[in-house]
Amino acid sequence: MNLLSLSDWINLLLGAIQVLQDGFLHMLAALGLAQTSHGQPAWPFAERLSGDVLLIDRSIARQLLSALGFSVVALLALLIALVWRRGRVVMLLATIAIVFFTPWPDRHLLVAPAEPTSFHTSPTGFSVAAIVHGRQVYEQHCASCHAVDGKGDTPLALSLPVSPPNLASGLLWRRADGELFWKIAYGARDRHGAATMPGFTRQLADNDVWALIDFMKANAAGASIRAIGSWDQPVALPAGAGADDCSKQAAHGGGQRVRVILASARQSAALPLDDPRLRSVILADGALKLPAPQAGAPAIDCLSRSKDAWQALSIITGIDSDQLAGTQLLTDRDGWLRARKLPADSNGAWSESDILCRAPAYMEAGKSNKPGGLDGLIAAMDAEPVRFIKGGFVHATP
Repeated sequence: MNLLSLSDWINLLLGAIQVLQDGFLHMLAALGLAQTSHGQPAWPFAERLSGDVLLIDRSIARQLLSALGFSVVALLALLIALVWRRGRVVMLLATIAIVFFTPWPDRHLLVAPAEPTSFHTSPTGFSVAAIVHGRQVYEQHCASCHAVDGKGDTPLALSLPVSPPNLASGLLWRRADGELFWKIAYGARDRHGAATMPGFTRQLADNDVWALIDFMKANAAGASIRAIGSWDQPVALPAGAGADDCSKQAAHGGGQRVRVILASARQSAALPLDDPRLRSVILADGALKLPAPQAGAPAIDCLSRSKDAWQALSIITGIDSDQLAGTQLLTDRDGWLRARKLPADSNGAWSESDILCRAPAYMEAGKSNKPGGLDGLIAAMDAEPVRFIKGGFVHATP
């Protein structure tokens, strides 16, 4: 049996902290002790627990895990004292000593500033409709300062005392969605209290702000592809991208890998065949008919048509919509987009070089012993599952 590594323990600890905080907030709401902000329970404190430092400094993580271990021992000693009358004094003294000498990390290393919406989540999730709507909101209210690509190098931005943040960087993806919501709604200030960005709560409805956040994440993904040829941070296949449109396959969709083939009636290349290792969906931009089934040729029978999905995937992949036909996208079992095959080689075999979201350490490990083709790509994705850090916590699923 393999023992858990320090990274495994840290992931378990961060997951437990996040679940406890979210559960505590909803318990307060159920008891009527928490107010409501923008339709969801509001976090009532100025700070929240955060795992940012634990993910960066392993020594702090070891210290916290050690302190929690001592706390468990102290609790056991207290329980023994309650039931063991003859040794009660000794066990109580031991409990006090353990509590007193437990080496807890500095609390400032374990907390971060919080907003009332810190634990808010989008009511619609990451979806193609929200991404497309968010682009319209962004172009109207944000592009003049943050630029179309999000890099914030417009003349207006350069004239400001404080430059706007680069929305095309991984920093955006690492912020909790609820805290991004608060900054957009109520603005941002520097450490001296001076306004650095106006709030838009009077101009934008809540659904506009959530859509804007979805677009900014999708836009950052496309900017990362254009800049470095991969996704700097994980991005999910958005809801409404065709994966749930085929009822026959949707019943078995949970936990399956999904392949999305973007097809156009204008393309001349033949559509790929179905593959039992994947749940395949053809996403068309218009009037496209599936080829007639032939004996011995397992054709894909799932066809979806959505202009919003076409535009959203164009933004995420960084490919102009009129050049998107023939592109194939592949997700892992958790719903993360992991690989892309461009139209130029859409008829070729998949390989590990098509992976766009992976851990750098895995790229150099034992390539000669790995299978090739689609089997090798799937094995690589399964061997290195996504562990996405967002809001100071690790997320295994979108």
